[in-house]
Amino acid sequence: MQSIPVQDALGMLLCHDITSIVPGEFKGRAFKKGHIIQAQDISALLDMGKEHIFVMDLGTGDIHEDDAAIRIARAAAGPGIDLSDTSEGRVNLLAGAAGLLKVNTSALFRINAIEEIVFATLHTHQAVAAKDLVAGTRIIPLVTREEKVKEVESICLQEYPVVEIKPFRSHQIGIVTTGSEVFHGRITDKFGPVLRDKFAELGSVVMDQVLVSDDVVMTVGAIQSFIGRGAGLVAVTGGMSVDPDDQTPAAIRATGARVLSYGAPAFPGAMFMLASTGRYRCPGTWRFLRQLPYLSLSPMWFW
Repeated sequence: MQSIPVQDALGMLLCHDITSIVPGEFKGRAFKKGHIIQAQDISALLDMGKEHIFVMDLGTGDIHEDDAAIRIARAAAGPGIDLSDTSEGRVNLLAGAAGLLKVNTSALFRINAIEEIVFATLHTHQAVAAKDLVAGTRIIPLVTREEKVKEVESICLQEYPVVEIKPFRSHQIGIVTTGSEVFHGRITDKFGPVLRDKFAELGSVVMDQVLVSDDVVMTVGAIQSFIGRGAGLVAVTGGMSVDPDDQTPAAIRATGARVLSYGAPAFPGAMFMLASTGRYRCPGTWRFLRQLPYLSLSPMWFW
């Protein structure tokens, strides 16, 4: 840090905030710490009575916090990521559209192990909406060595992308609602409209909803009908329990589908069942179903 005449400060970094005072009109920060002095700033500083200022001159191989944050963010951002403007040395990464956030956690660990580098993100594998803040990066000091930023860029190139948004795939979905009380009209199903809204948020379309009683043959027939009509996913709702009248698990198995999971660590939804006929690969389905806590779905079965 050194004190130099304002006229000689072009391109140098301010080491402290500079306050402007206009009696009766304004009192506040005119220039913030870390600001790079521009040509138009010279006159403004002189008007404020600043003939000398404390600055930090960037040496060979040094990089300013704004430039460092921009380079790190650009290197790490993958598909579906938008970048904010730089603010106080930080650049935010925003979701360009609704989708599933994917973070390369091994790359993130390597980046944050570099001294003076900060890269923070939301937890991976969660649903985000457009414009959601999903990550942010900056360096700790005003200036760091460029070699550290180059090291981050190298990691990002090796493990690209570090942060991305996977768009939701659009599925044609059939809903089979079980329960004799609903089938016979004793109560009104209120879960169908909720499912339609939830699936719409994920970019999918509900083909139709069919009501069935607690009957294995009827439930299997409804499921297979949707499959024959091209459904990529069938949601069986109405709840699953140990009640002997609840034939939903038996109906699911009777279709010949392979049960992939029965029970999930989520409330509501602890008795969630996932099964597949083998026509669709499990990983893609799991990515879609990662939204279970976000959707707050009751127990159901996906085809």
